[in-house]
Amino acid sequence: MSSRGKIVIGAALVLVLGSAAVISVVRGQNRGVEVRMEEVGRRDLVSTVTVSGNVRARRAVDISADVMGRIIELNVEEGQDVTEGMILLRIDPSQPEAAVSRAQAGLSQAQAQAAQQRANLLRAEREHARMLALWNRDSTLVSPLQLEDAETSFEVARSLFQASEHGVSQAEAALKEAQNQLSKTIIRAPISGKVTRLNVEAGETVVIGTMNNPGSLILTVSDLSIVEALMAVDETDVPEISLGDSALVELDAFPGQRFTGEVTKIGNSAIVRPSQTAGTGQTAAIDFEVVITLHDPRILLRPDLSATADIITAVRESVISIPIIALTVRSPEGEQIPAVAEDDTATGLPTRPQGPLAREQQPVDVEGVFVVRDGVAYFTSVEVGITGQEYFEVLAGVQPGDTVVAGPYQLIRELQDGDPVRPLPATLTGGESSLGGTP
Repeated sequence: MSSRGKIVIGAALVLVLGSAAVISVVRGQNRGVEVRMEEVGRRDLVSTVTVSGNVRARRAVDISADVMGRIIELNVEEGQDVTEGMILLRIDPSQPEAAVSRAQAGLSQAQAQAAQQRANLLRAEREHARMLALWNRDSTLVSPLQLEDAETSFEVARSLFQASEHGVSQAEAALKEAQNQLSKTIIRAPISGKVTRLNVEAGETVVIGTMNNPGSLILTVSDLSIVEALMAVDETDVPEISLGDSALVELDAFPGQRFTGEVTKIGNSAIVRPSQTAGTGQTAAIDFEVVITLHDPRILLRPDLSATADIITAVRESVISIPIIALTVRSPEGEQIPAVAEDDTATGLPTRPQGPLAREQQPVDVEGVFVVRDGVAYFTSVEVGITGQEYFEVLAGVQPGDTVVAGPYQLIRELQDGDPVRPLPATLTGGESSLGGTP
């Protein structure tokens, strides 16, 4: 073979080998799972608990009738402002007035009986004194029997007089009771505020309550100078909330407006006790009452408005953070934790032990993220702090500048330590949804 032929063959061989190397590099670059990546950085995080409930006035008084009767005068309307002591309505006083007259007559009769018994007492006292004087002068002038009768009559008269005095006191008390019942036919405003509920009209008859049956609720007066939001908070969120925590409140009636407030009360027992639902076959949610006092609302609010609030439980400034979707859980051996334990076909029981003691004997699951280095994802355990809206605070495990796998959700669940990865195209990265939760 000539030298020229050898040169041509050598050039072709170099071209083939170069092409194979280029193809190998390209294929290597295309190898790996397409994932969304995000660089670890510092952010300001706010941890919140979202709750819902209703608006109420801090001070509201429900007014019911203390006497039964027909309303003959109604001086207010719903929504009207009233001042303390203002006459709201009058109930027909005919029966209470008759009771007062009857009690006054009874008092007069008792006083007359007391006066009569006083006279009898004075007469018996004088008779006893006369008999005693004669006995002391000459025992033959009065027999011992006469002296004893006079003394006994005196004691009886004194007892009758004391009984009559008690009768007067009893009649006076009956008169005060009747007068008190008469005064209750006039209902006055117990506080200054607004009539937020009016359930009666003039001419209706109101009744008083008994032990088992509530009386007629006539109206409600609310002091709206201080307004609260009464929230129902799940038992898992209550430990995170503290007195004084600030809150942002939104009302369905005023979309787009936010009201600020702070937590002023946290319930110590559930709103609905578990014993109240026992035997019904239903498992009720355990919610606790949390009261948020609004800071000087700019508008006049009405009780019972629906409210949603974000209670701020913690704030961190410029802390290392990772996307919520990036955090995953693995076993200490690096295996993925199954979402649901499979049942044992023989016994039908879960294969994973249940109960505190059993769980203590199991390996502790490890929380971590996949850190990308040179196109390879390495599982790295992390310690997280508070939870923001989209990011976790990181206390240890990664540093600013590290690149972590931040989606998609399903790929993070299936990803293993050491898997090759490559970034998603820009068009897919912008459209990927950051689903919440821990994969």
